[in-house]
Amino acid sequence: MAKTKMVLLVNIPSMNDLPASERWLLKDHAMETLSWIGPYLDEYVSYRVVPPPHDMYDDVVRFGYYNWRVTNHVYNEPTPPPSQLWTIVAPIPHPARREATKVEEIYTTKATGNRTSPTMHVLCFVPLVPTEDFKGKELDPRSTNILRWVTVHKYPEGVSVEEGEDWYINVHAKEVMEQKGLIRYYSFRTIVYEGHPPYPWHRVSELWYEDFNGWKRSVVDDPPPYTRPPWAKYDQYPFLEPYGDFVSTFILERPTNDFLRDYTGYFIHV
Repeated sequence: MAKTKMVLLVNIPSMNDLPASERWLLKDHAMETLSWIGPYLDEYVSYRVVPPPHDMYDDVVRFGYYNWRVTNHVYNEPTPPPSQLWTIVAPIPHPARREATKVEEIYTTKATGNRTSPTMHVLCFVPLVPTEDFKGKELDPRSTNILRWVTVHKYPEGVSVEEGEDWYINVHAKEVMEQKGLIRYYSFRTIVYEGHPPYPWHRVSELWYEDFNGWKRSVVDDPPPYTRPPWAKYDQYPFLEPYGDFVSTFILERPTNDFLRDYTGYFIHV
């Protein structure tokens, strides 16, 4: 059976919520998750988002920037539906979202947000191996720094997946590969995972650069010419509405936390 990966991007309302959010994840939520679905997991890792330089903040917000965590589960077999697994006790709610105390509330992922109040979670499922490997498969990671730009998108309402995919694969990806500072580029077509509702997102992609300066030169300052799809409702690259149809964030090479292999509990060091 082909393995499946969950991709979860999490945004917190404010950096003021960071201490409480980290405490919740490391003290409560990671252990809850392992107690519920640990036997079904081959991997459970989480990356702290890399904040952009202060003078690039407006640039990253243009691309639906998510500010806290990217978490991945890799499943060795399908889990039972959440409603069957988590019935004994209510999950401990996120401190910035205390109203979400039921499983169905925590795992509800709305399709749209907005610039001032983005959806807190973006969740989708993909194959373990990228469905498209566009550029840089031969990259030697010892030869360069790596800043990973993780993007998740869906096609606007009224646009068929087939039409959106034709533009993305046959037109857009080829133009993106002309970015001068792009060193790696691959993408996953999302899938429906057994026991979960179909989430609205269509693609998860990763584009790698040496650093934020390389990203800014490639994406903001000196991008290649792009072909705007005829169905686009948003005029700027990537032609998908930020926080509605397109979200993104930045992570480094190694996970900040590997909860299956090196998690040692939650301690306050003094």
